[in-house]
Amino acid sequence: MKLSNQQIDHVRKLIDAGGITIQSLKDDVLDHLCCVVEIKMTQGKTFDEAVHESVYELAPNGLEEIQNETIFLLNSNKIIAMKRIMYFIGMLSAMSFVLGWTFGMLHWLGATELSVGGFLGFVLIFIPLYTIDYFKVKIQRALSEKLRLIFGISSALLVAASVIFKLLHLSGADLLLLSGAGLFVFGFLPFLFFTMYKKSIA
Repeated sequence: MKLSNQQIDHVRKLIDAGGITIQSLKDDVLDHLCCVVEIKMTQGKTFDEAVHESVYELAPNGLEEIQNETIFLLNSNKIIAMKRIMYFIGMLSAMSFVLGWTFGMLHWLGATELSVGGFLGFVLIFIPLYTIDYFKVKIQRALSEKLRLIFGISSALLVAASVIFKLLHLSGADLLLLSGAGLFVFGFLPFLFFTMYKKSIA
């Protein structure tokens, strides 16, 4: 059974709404879904039933997952290299901070440099890279969850900056600390508990 132009347009709109933006991938998915829908309709399924089953069989977690997997396969070497660099920076920063803290306890030279350097590396390099990676992977997250992450990261950066300002005896540390605490209390926490509430009643 061949689909009508109206039915093909319906499938095309479904693909557009699914979040696929690569045109060549759209065309391939459209061809595949139309073929499967036609087969299912010859088996006695209605058009809507055939479309629903075909989409679910192809992408149980949503059509956008196909694009994400395609992009990952096309850029897997770059993505893996970036992840290695990101986690290596995170590891070195954490090691530097812990060593600096240990040196400080033992009153050895270089304690402040190691602590501040490790702290800055972790907060200003690792956390932003990790956030970018998170958004690329979790692009289907709800807006409330994205805002929660933004407020959480921002408050952490402000508190981290206040700690550094305190260590270096710079002015403005108290203002940074209050700003970070304010973002955490009035930005991060409301979205955190709102997300928890939504999941509890879902």
